[in-house]
Amino acid sequence: MGATVFSVFVISAIGAALATVLVIAERYITNYGECAVIINDDKTLQVQGGSSLLETLTQQKIFIPSACGGRGSCGYCKVKVVGGAGPLLPTEEPYLSEEERAAGMRLSCQVKVRNDVRIEIPEELLSIQQYECVCVDIRDLTYDIKRFRFELKEPDRMRFVPGQYVQVFTPAYEGSDEEVYRAYSISSNTTDEGFIELIVRLVPNGICTTYLFEHLKAGDPVKINGPYGHFRLQDTDAPIIFIAGGSGMAPINCMLHQLANSGSERQATYYFGVNTPKDLFFVEEMKAFEARLPHFRFVPVLAMPDEDSGWEGETGLVTEALDRNLDRAESYEAYLCGSPGMINATVAVLQGHGVQVENIFYDKFS
Repeated sequence: MGATVFSVFVISAIGAALATVLVIAERYITNYGECAVIINDDKTLQVQGGSSLLETLTQQKIFIPSACGGRGSCGYCKVKVVGGAGPLLPTEEPYLSEEERAAGMRLSCQVKVRNDVRIEIPEELLSIQQYECVCVDIRDLTYDIKRFRFELKEPDRMRFVPGQYVQVFTPAYEGSDEEVYRAYSISSNTTDEGFIELIVRLVPNGICTTYLFEHLKAGDPVKINGPYGHFRLQDTDAPIIFIAGGSGMAPINCMLHQLANSGSERQATYYFGVNTPKDLFFVEEMKAFEARLPHFRFVPVLAMPDEDSGWEGETGLVTEALDRNLDRAESYEAYLCGSPGMINATVAVLQGHGVQVENIFYDKFS
């Protein structure tokens, strides 16, 4: 027994010593001191080295798109690094084409600021703002999807294009000591000035969705930044196919408001895929759009309809319903929102029916 206790004591002591060494190394060995981040050769930021380029820029109120919150899994936070970033990392390689690598593009969440860095950023990103908001309403849409309504306070207006998204700041809370940003598409009407609405699905153990679902209350302050993205309706008269599932409803709902506000007469069909009847939402809202838009049709698709539900609509995967109903689609434009897997499968079906790849639009969140 004594030998066992002694062994445990020795192991614990070694662990404590190693932890102390790591703390000292973090504080002194990896202390890179003050570094310069030079932007577009005309703006220089003096920053403390050691953080990722994405985090460093965010701290300076320069917001780079990052759908995954800086975890290196979305590939959205690309910036051109002219010098000072070090070699390309294996974590970046899957997200950069040969052309992008040759041009010096890097994932800013993977680049560490260890010395002076020269970068180039599109001017449009330099105008991205942070907004102080108040959560004024939280509405349950399904058992795992909520709509959040935020009133913009400072600034009190946001100009966005339907299809764009914002990043929501998540502070540390009980159970999470991280401060992160997560990307969510705007679902609200552009005419609803002074407010932003988001449709969010709960991700089990997700840092931001756990905060939104379990901690955020009406009346609480919220920080967002944006808007971001180039997902938007094209200025044409081409017939439209919308395809989404779950919280992918958000940008499509926003685009439908745009069509209704403009009195559009474009032909449009919206395939909305869910698993069961309890996953359906915004059905009445879609009926209202059908009443306002003369050539719009909403097609909900249930993968697993209840036997006793009396469901007479489309069944199976949303891609299967699309495949069954699509015909002579060479002139169509398609707008997609969903998981990468769903988008990949949908693109294949669309191309199989003649939709040109340059007429298929989406933001591929992951």
